[in-house]
Amino acid sequence: MQGWKQRRDSSDNNRGVSKVFGYYGLKSPPYKLDALEPYMSQRTLEVHWGLHHRGYVEALNKQLEKNDSLYGCTMDELIKVLYNNGNPFPEFNDAAQVWNHDFFWESMQPGGGDMPTLGLLQQIEKDFGSFTNFKEKFTEAALTLFGSGWVWLVLKREAKCLAIIKTSNSINPLVWNDIVRIIFLFMFLHSL
Repeated sequence: MQGWKQRRDSSDNNRGVSKVFGYYGLKSPPYKLDALEPYMSQRTLEVHWGLHHRGYVEALNKQLEKNDSLYGCTMDELIKVLYNNGNPFPEFNDAAQVWNHDFFWESMQPGGGDMPTLGLLQQIEKDFGSFTNFKEKFTEAALTLFGSGWVWLVLKREAKCLAIIKTSNSINPLVWNDIVRIIFLFMFLHSL
């Protein structure tokens, strides 16, 4: 979510001039925080959405206040620019984690998801043989991801096929111009 706010620029050249700059806000999950139980507890959402995700948003906004060259960028544009061809700028981690978490919360729903339909199901069957094979491969990718990271179902634009990819920490498929379809977050959770 992008919003706008004003602040006073107190530099000598702009004394007393209001400056408008962009910032990003914390989106609420599209369900109550206890709606995913027993698979994800309310406490887990409170910590990972209300604490970690909020922290990424706040850190990103502080960094963006200092960098006018990023003014007006969408989150997708920020991630691509800040990735810097594999040599990420410091702001990249926060921008990518905000995007990743926004997408993650939107990817879940109470009671679980339904079987994909139409074009997505046809593409899954074409690229993985069956929906069952896809689920097995996706689960295997999640179980073999080392450390903290993400498992993604993406549409590879150039190859025109679906692929399951794993990324570490904040990296996401936008940096390779892939289209994200499904996401899984893997992290070592402390007892919450």
